[in-house]
Amino acid sequence: MKHYSIKTEQSYVGWIKRFIVFHKMRHPKDMKKREIEEFLTWLAVNQKVSPITQNQAFSALLFLYREILEIDMKDCNIQALRAKERKHIPMVVYFTLPVE
Repeated sequence: MKHYSIKTEQSYVGWIKRFIVFHKMRHPKDMKKREIEEFLTWLAVNQKVSPITQNQAFSALLFLYREILEIDMKDCNIQALRAKERKHIPMVVYFTLPVE
């Protein structure tokens, strides 16, 4: 219906399942801003996900509430702790060539 790729759909379903399991199988209609913030903060702090991963989880939850449950989330100002960008340290590989 929204023309998302199958991979996006599968990813969103996975994040929604994790959200529900995290909150001990409560129905998403019974959860609002506080529960979303708890889940996203847990991802950043305990699971140490990247900011991109956390944003994907957040997008999946927004999709769930807006499109599936038809709950307006515009006035919900989600204040979850944001995941930190990791510094990428380049790995240098040295090869030694045999001396002839």
